[in-house]
Amino acid sequence: MKISKHIAVICNYELKSERIGGMDRFFMAYNQACKEKGYEVDWFFSNSQVHSFYKKLKVFASEGISAENQFLEHSKNSKRYDIVVTHFVALCTPFFQKLKNKQEAYIIAVDHNPRPINGFPIKKKLRNRLKGLLYAKYIDCFVGVSKYTINCILEDYGSHIKRKTALVYNGIKASLYEEKANENFGKMVVASHLRESKGIQDLIEAVNLLAEENKVLLHIDIYGEGPMQMELERKVKLYHLENKITFKGSSSELPNLLQEYSFLLQPTYMECFSLSILEALAANVPVITTPVGGNPEVIKEGKNGFIFKAGHIQTLSSIIDKVLQKQYRIDKKVNLLVKEQFSLERMVEEHIKLLPCT
Repeated sequence: MKISKHIAVICNYELKSERIGGMDRFFMAYNQACKEKGYEVDWFFSNSQVHSFYKKLKVFASEGISAENQFLEHSKNSKRYDIVVTHFVALCTPFFQKLKNKQEAYIIAVDHNPRPINGFPIKKKLRNRLKGLLYAKYIDCFVGVSKYTINCILEDYGSHIKRKTALVYNGIKASLYEEKANENFGKMVVASHLRESKGIQDLIEAVNLLAEENKVLLHIDIYGEGPMQMELERKVKLYHLENKITFKGSSSELPNLLQEYSFLLQPTYMECFSLSILEALAANVPVITTPVGGNPEVIKEGKNGFIFKAGHIQTLSSIIDKVLQKQYRIDKKVNLLVKEQFSLERMVEEHIKLLPCT
């Protein structure tokens, strides 16, 4: 059998110099591991301008175009690829048929996409099943980043693809995160894209419900950007919480900052497998979150965090209240799980194993 040498990675992920996170570090480490195996890798990103962090990668990217279209345009007159890997690309679409017919490559599709908390409407469920019947055959390996994601793939596109699904958990470079050395009592952090599904609006409501004597003990820094930022800032002002909640924007320094906080707050409605949770745990910071997506595969009640049902503002407020009153405490280290099971090195190794002829 011919040894594969050329890989294309197609990724609807915007490169931002002010946001160097877990996926950016994975891409760099994966590229290096592929090179060590003798592969040449071309990277196709969406709506991006390449910055210095990616200078060692062979990147094709420009603003205003999807990664899929970047690749199709490039491949008109370029070399053929033996393997094509997609990230953050919708599964089972006509694109995969075009890809297979044009490249005859081994196609690996990695699913990072969260699903609605109550599932898709019946019409979309039926469309997904139809797409699974029409286009799943063009994908050689479906990869879920959590058990939750694997179950969603099979539910969306049909159990007939079970034999070609694989689980590879996301991972992070734990050594980047300095461990929390003291309690940092009352100082909490959010690291999230600011959109409705992340539930930050619920967090603001929950803080507003706290008794005044507890509010004075609390301060929350929110790192991230997104379409809801102005609305969230207005809500903070409406409740006169400007001294309690601060919007910090995106920061590439977050690995060095997490150690300053006592808890990560993640009131999300939708999640696939959260890198923010792993990053917080790596810094020995426990997590308050919801049981959506792959969160329960990492967070265990009372051991490395606390869990509340998404949208239950009163419950979230009660948990924060009990933390501030020191009724809820997590004193033991919470970073061992990340080091042992969710490392970047393990993630890269498992993705390399998916390549044929390795």
